[in-house]
Amino acid sequence: MSGIKPARRWQPAFSPFRKEKFSRRLLGKIELCIKGPLFGCRMCGNCLLQETAFICPMECPKGMRNGPCGGTTPSKNCYVDESRKCVWYAIYKRSFKTGREEKLLEILPPLDWNKVGTETWADVVRQVRKTGTAKFLGSLVSNDRQKKSQIWESVFKTVRQPGWWNGDSDYHPAKYSDPVSDFEKKLRSGQFVIATEVAPPISSNLTKLTKDIELVRPFVTAINFTDSASANPKMSSMSCSIIAKNLGAEPVLQIAARDTTRSGLQSDIVGINSTGIFNVLCVTGDNPVVGPSPVSSMNLLDLDSVQMLWILRRMRDEGIYLDGRKMKHPPKLFLGAATTPFASDPELQALKDQKKINAGAQFFQTNLVFEPDRLDPWIEQLDKKNLLDKVFILIGIAPLKSYKIAEYLNEKVPGVTLPESIMKRMKEAGEGAPEEGVKIALEIIDKVKTKKGVNGIHIMTMGWESIVERIVKESGF
Repeated sequence: MSGIKPARRWQPAFSPFRKEKFSRRLLGKIELCIKGPLFGCRMCGNCLLQETAFICPMECPKGMRNGPCGGTTPSKNCYVDESRKCVWYAIYKRSFKTGREEKLLEILPPLDWNKVGTETWADVVRQVRKTGTAKFLGSLVSNDRQKKSQIWESVFKTVRQPGWWNGDSDYHPAKYSDPVSDFEKKLRSGQFVIATEVAPPISSNLTKLTKDIELVRPFVTAINFTDSASANPKMSSMSCSIIAKNLGAEPVLQIAARDTTRSGLQSDIVGINSTGIFNVLCVTGDNPVVGPSPVSSMNLLDLDSVQMLWILRRMRDEGIYLDGRKMKHPPKLFLGAATTPFASDPELQALKDQKKINAGAQFFQTNLVFEPDRLDPWIEQLDKKNLLDKVFILIGIAPLKSYKIAEYLNEKVPGVTLPESIMKRMKEAGEGAPEEGVKIALEIIDKVKTKKGVNGIHIMTMGWESIVERIVKESGF
């Protein structure tokens, strides 16, 4: 393990999907021979090293190109490949050490598979010529940091930010004024919003799904339907959302990048928007390694959640598809993202969340929270970055039905940890575990509802939809 390449190389380099000229193949081989040992280069065709502190993010098993997933912490190894540390935390650590942390806010593009497996040096040379070879070489010995940065950006940003993407590090507020959904309307009005989720059925029978939707609908503003949570296939979030809409409920469509391609994302959104569904929660999704056997493809994701937000925001605000085609009637969208407040140091976590907000996230749904006091440092960091007025935050709450469920969440679900005190209470409760679980949930709600920056709660029922009415009533709402 070298200082330049802090994670071991886990997959071979890509091969191009077409025959290349001999000169390009030769240049590609030379590039791989140099960048492979140094950086673990996989020849992605879109080199991002300038923005990631010269640590290649393509060493991430999930192919995350815009930061770490919520399932791994700095102190734990990658949950997909437990033999190594998370490469993104190595990027964060070096970026902060070298004063390059602001670079991490730039929204980086997904792979262009026309360029995958090919060299990038020729692209750099072409940009150097456009900028001026003498000008670029002069910058190498210049003491003017600002001028040097501008010259280097004119070369390398064009390479890593192709015209079809044009990612940046700026905040992009929504370009519409009136709320597109009741969910957004209530959040904007300052109401403390309660949302929940209904577990999608494992079959096409709608009896239980309909019953559960009707059960929770009177007590919540919106209902979220998970998209094959823990990589377990169930009825799609899209189908559940349409059914909920027809029953008079306000659905939140969840889309997991794990099972989504860029073309599928865009066509699904245009289609679902025509049914009057406007709330969309973008998540990267659990890796198939946590799902049932046989395990599905564990190769790179086509998109991550940040890239999904960027694409959908541009579809909504600019009326364009990723390929540049214009839409006469852009979709109406209220965009959300997931966040794990305790996944890393509060400053790092706030940086991750700022990137999602910049990309287009208008509301956050947090992972399960069992230690509400630990939210304070994270919220303080968001406040320091002036983000609390740019995003609505819903805290994830789960009523525990048994000690076994608590144990499963603590040990098996990436990004979720339960303190020893709660584990002890659930274990000692015995047959009274469901009642103790509700008591714990109410205690957590009581603590989070008065916190600055918290706009609501999201009750994750885990199949216990019948408890929502009691929690809402007894929590004082």
